[in-house]
Amino acid sequence: MLSMLSTRAGVALPTSLALIGPNVRFSISRRLRIRAAEFPDFLPKQVENIKDSSARKLASRIERLPVNLSKGCVLSSCVKPKEQNSANPVVLLHGFDSSCLEWRYTFPMLEEAGLETWAVDILGWGFSDLERLPSCDVASKRDHLYQLWSTYIKRPMVLVGPSLGSAVAIDFSVNYPEAVDRLVLIDASVYAEGTGNLATLPKAVAYAGIYLLKSVPLRLYATSLTFNGLPLSTCIDWTNIGRLHCLLPWWEDATVNFMISGGYNVVSQIEHVKQKTLIIWGEDDQIIDYKLGVRLHCELPNAIIRQIPKCGHIPHVEKPDAVSRLIVEFVRSDQSQRANPDSVSTISVTV
Repeated sequence: MLSMLSTRAGVALPTSLALIGPNVRFSISRRLRIRAAEFPDFLPKQVENIKDSSARKLASRIERLPVNLSKGCVLSSCVKPKEQNSANPVVLLHGFDSSCLEWRYTFPMLEEAGLETWAVDILGWGFSDLERLPSCDVASKRDHLYQLWSTYIKRPMVLVGPSLGSAVAIDFSVNYPEAVDRLVLIDASVYAEGTGNLATLPKAVAYAGIYLLKSVPLRLYATSLTFNGLPLSTCIDWTNIGRLHCLLPWWEDATVNFMISGGYNVVSQIEHVKQKTLIIWGEDDQIIDYKLGVRLHCELPNAIIRQIPKCGHIPHVEKPDAVSRLIVEFVRSDQSQRANPDSVSTISVTV
C-alpha cells in the first residue's frame, strides 16, 4: 500500500511589550492582522508556518471558484492568471494527493514569460470545499475539470500533468479533445493499472492506510527520497507544503473514495491521444523508470521527449527553470508554426 500511495494562530503580546506604549501595541497588532490576511481564510492555519517564500506567494493567490456538477456546486481551488489573453492558456495539474502548490517555482516563471497560466486542483485533492463530499472517482475528476474549463477557461489549453497528473491529462484529452490543444507530461505515471488490490480493502483498513499517508514521518521520508540532498530544514518545510491540503477535514474521505473506486488506468487510451505532446523526464527519477518515458514516447502518436539531467521525479520543483523553458518553447513553437504554417519548427533545448 505504501508504494502506491507514495507516488492562524492567535498571538498574545508579552507583558513587556504591552508596557511600552499604545503606539507600539497598535503597530504590532496591525502587523499581525496584515500577516493573517496574507492567505485566504479557507486554507489550513498551518500555512502560516511555511517558510518558503514562493509557496507563501502562490498560496496567497489561491481562490475558490464555483463549479457546477450534476449533484451540486463545488467551490474549486485554483490559481488564476493575473491577465487573460487570446493565446491558448497553460493549465497546470498536479500529482497524486497533492495541490497547486507543486507549481510554486515554475508558475511565476511561466507568467513572467507572458503565458496565461492556471494552476488547478484536481477534485478530491488540493484546497477545494468538499464538505458535501462528491464522488472523487475518475469520471467525477474528469467532469469537474471539464466544467471548470468550460465555465472559466473556454479555449483549447496546453494541459500539463506531472506524475499521476499525466494520467489525468491523458484521460481528459481523449474524452474532451476539443478542450486540449497540446499536452505536456512530466515523469508520467500512466502504466499503473489503477489502484489494484487497494480497491478491495475493507474501509477500516483503507482509512488506516490513508491516516499513515498523512503522517509527518512518512511524508518526510517521501520528500527526502524524491529530492536527494535536501538540507533537513528545507525537507521539513517542503514536507509541510506537500501535506498542507491533508489537514482539511474531508481529505481522508475524498482519498479513500478515490482509492476504492479503482483509480486511473489509461494504458488503452494512450494510442488515442491526438494532441502533440511534450514528455519531460528527470534523469535521476527514483520513482518511475525512464524506460517507461521512452515507451510512452514510442506509443504516443505525436510526441517529443526531453530529459533533464541531475533531476528527480518532480522537475517543476527541482529544476523549475528548465521545465519552464521547455514549456515556453513548446508553446511558442506551436504559435510560430501556426503563424507560418509552411515552416518546419523543431525544439532543441539545453537543460
